[in-house]
Amino acid sequence: MPTATSSTTWRLLQSVTDALLASVLAPTCASCARPLESPTAGPVCERCWSNVRPCVPPQGGGIACRSAGSYEGELRDIIHAFKYEGRRSLARRLAAMMRTAGADVLRDAEYVVPVPLHPWRRFRRGFNQASDLAARLDVPVLHALWRVRLTATQTGLTAAARRRNVRDAFRMSPLLTRAARERLRGRAVVLIDDVRTTGATLDACARVLLDVGCAREVRAVTAAGAPLYPRAADDDNRRGATRARVDLGAASGALVRDGVQRGHPVA
Repeated sequence: MPTATSSTTWRLLQSVTDALLASVLAPTCASCARPLESPTAGPVCERCWSNVRPCVPPQGGGIACRSAGSYEGELRDIIHAFKYEGRRSLARRLAAMMRTAGADVLRDAEYVVPVPLHPWRRFRRGFNQASDLAARLDVPVLHALWRVRLTATQTGLTAAARRRNVRDAFRMSPLLTRAARERLRGRAVVLIDDVRTTGATLDACARVLLDVGCAREVRAVTAAGAPLYPRAADDDNRRGATRARVDLGAASGALVRDGVQRGHPVA
């Protein structure tokens, strides 16, 4: 247990480090581009974090879903920095917000299942943002799903087009052992993703888990959800949309292993 003296020393060292980094490197916030006062705290300033707007849970059909914030303004910039610029340290703060917003759906969940990227897209990006978030939710992670089809980006598509785009795009992972599949059977499972817009991707994943009888109930928690006005939800910021596009032809034969999350031995 840290003593008062060690805590004071740590705060002093952190302040000195922040001052040196701010004066020598002058890093800027990944959202507002203002100089960071505390670079060691992460690539986003506290002002931008505090401006994240809450997200109203979706009503109507589909699985129960909670989102840490509304996918607009500062949070959209933060998601893009995390997802397209490789600022993976942002996963810690985003996951903490997800734990708070999704406390009711995570409370009795036995597993969280990250929405998978296609192997080629994961290879190109270097990581799966949903897996990074899932690993920080204090619930065992199971990579139960596999993306079998490299779909076009959902950006700009209507709700109906999004559903068609992800139809038959997922199946149970071939890397999932029989023992892990049996442990999943009859359990409450929570899907994890970075953004929920229409819910088409989450519903497609839930359908796979439910159709094969591997889960009793499927819910979802995301870092961001579509705002109430749809225009902002579909405006995915051309910077992020351009980086999300890949050469579909080059994906042929690509294969990346994406098994059970390390640190959570469920197989």
